[in-house]
Amino acid sequence: MSIGVCLISGGMDSCVCAAWALWQGFEPAFLHVNYRHLTEKRELRAFQDIADHYAVERRLVVDISHLQQIGGSALTDRRIQVPEGELGQPGIPVSYVPFRNGNLLAIAASWAEVLSASHIVIGAVEEDSSGYPDCREVFFRAFSQAIETGTRPETRIEIAAPLLHLRKKEIVELGMRLGAPFELTWSCYQLEDKACGRCESCLLRLKGFAEASVKDPISYVE
Repeated sequence: MSIGVCLISGGMDSCVCAAWALWQGFEPAFLHVNYRHLTEKRELRAFQDIADHYAVERRLVVDISHLQQIGGSALTDRRIQVPEGELGQPGIPVSYVPFRNGNLLAIAASWAEVLSASHIVIGAVEEDSSGYPDCREVFFRAFSQAIETGTRPETRIEIAAPLLHLRKKEIVELGMRLGAPFELTWSCYQLEDKACGRCESCLLRLKGFAEASVKDPISYVE
């Protein structure tokens, strides 16, 4: 059984990726990253809950608070307001954390090489998402080349992004088929008790559940 390092933020997409990795037969190693974002504590709790649900023994929680020091995102800089309202606004939203996935994949690649893991599993979505540049297939192809170039000659690590070209509706449907514990997940960008239902992440999540005709099991501010 090969090891798959799964990047688990605690959100619905990473949760479905965890379910997918186990369905694929990977021995899971769960990686979570704190970067002083607004919902850091709630996402960490979701990560631990999902890991407990799947009885995952290999867990690594890493702190990269330098992303907050760098700033440039509404998720890390309290002076920038988290956008609310309609989906599909033009341009890259201010919720984009500059090169976050590059940071996450670098950490995952280091751990994967130590574990002799065959795959890094990431819940990035390109088709029905916020339009972040580091959530595109071209980015993952380029990063795969960087991993191959920058690791030992015998190291072979593939990046698996099984949700990359799925719509949110399809992600919900896949999660339901795989028994993903959506009730343990957290997607809201700005609140930690009840989800706001207004930020882009909440709106994308609600859209996916509504289109799949499935009730979202988490609580929202009324």
